[in-house]
Amino acid sequence: MLPALILFLAYVVLALGHLPGLRLDRTGAAVIGAILMVTVGGLSFDAAVAAVNYRTLVLLFGMMVLVAHLQLAGFFGLVARRIAGRIAHPVALVAVVATASGVLSALFVNDPVCLVLTPVVIEIARLRRLNPLPVLLALATGSNIGSVATITGNPQNMLIGSLSRISFLQFTTVLGPVALVGLVIDVLVIAVVYRGRFHAVGLVEEPIVVNRTSLRRAQASMLAKTIVVATLMLVGFIAGYDTALVAAAGGATLLITRRVKPEKIWRRIDWDLLVLFVGLFVIVAGAEQAGLDQKFFALLRPIGIQTRLGLSLVSAILANLISNVPSVMLFSRFVPTLPNPTEGWLTLAMSSTLAGNLTILGSIANLIVVEGARKRDVAITFGEYLRVGIPVTIATLAFGTWWVY
Repeated sequence: MLPALILFLAYVVLALGHLPGLRLDRTGAAVIGAILMVTVGGLSFDAAVAAVNYRTLVLLFGMMVLVAHLQLAGFFGLVARRIAGRIAHPVALVAVVATASGVLSALFVNDPVCLVLTPVVIEIARLRRLNPLPVLLALATGSNIGSVATITGNPQNMLIGSLSRISFLQFTTVLGPVALVGLVIDVLVIAVVYRGRFHAVGLVEEPIVVNRTSLRRAQASMLAKTIVVATLMLVGFIAGYDTALVAAAGGATLLITRRVKPEKIWRRIDWDLLVLFVGLFVIVAGAEQAGLDQKFFALLRPIGIQTRLGLSLVSAILANLISNVPSVMLFSRFVPTLPNPTEGWLTLAMSSTLAGNLTILGSIANLIVVEGARKRDVAITFGEYLRVGIPVTIATLAFGTWWVY
């Protein structure tokens, strides 16, 4: 009974994002839930330690170190300005931003891509005197769609890659086309929804000048080193080496430097996410030991959760209710029991990621773009987002479900 209550309360906070009346966020809820799970006897301390998948944490940490170096070197802003700075046609700009955010997210994780590119995209839109909303939505949705293509595209894919042991190349071979077609769908939907509304209304009269200054010598040196390491990491991924080991080796190589103070890197590591993963591993393991996972999925079997379509729909709904990482964590005990686990893992990666485009709350990347836009006096309302999010999610999920099969 107590493990069930702990699991329920933890996932309530995960769904709400906080606990009313207390300053308790998702990470805090996961930590408290994990400690309670051990304290009440739902899981022994040794079992709790064993439940943590350190391969996933190492992969996440290695990629975070890589992204931190790219941020410090000014890589993302440089790329965005180079590829979008000279484009004036609004639909072309939407297409370029969606594609760029998708490709960068597939290679370097979607959340930091959105964090860095949001101000740049607003800057470029204002320079061209365009409505920033369609371009910002292209950034958010494009980053989610592009991240589906690789194991390193987002945290839930990293988790699935570590648990399933599907190779980087096999993962990308199956889901890469989903990302490509999804980006095309994304651009078409935005072009239709914003037809006749691409030009700016009520923005500042003086355009904001895009900063075209070259990188400092120290930045240029760091960028060159980071790109070399990132390329070698990608080669290692494709060659079939352990993704966690490759990411760790790449991160360790970048930390060997005379130019960058270590604290600058540590400040850019998402420690909250790493701790959230640890807590969720323990909570889900405790629920599994209590048999709660079997009861939960037994209730869902009548609606066909063991089928591709059923798994896609349920994971998409849960991803929007409790966020994609916790939902994937919950499914991690169910997918291996399917007749074709590999197909199940790929379906779960596809659906949980693409479902993030449904609402503003569907993914952290969406919230990053919305909050970054708000700080720069651009409001993306819930309803405005839905105009794009609903058709994009339905169309991409339909294609992805068919394609995986």
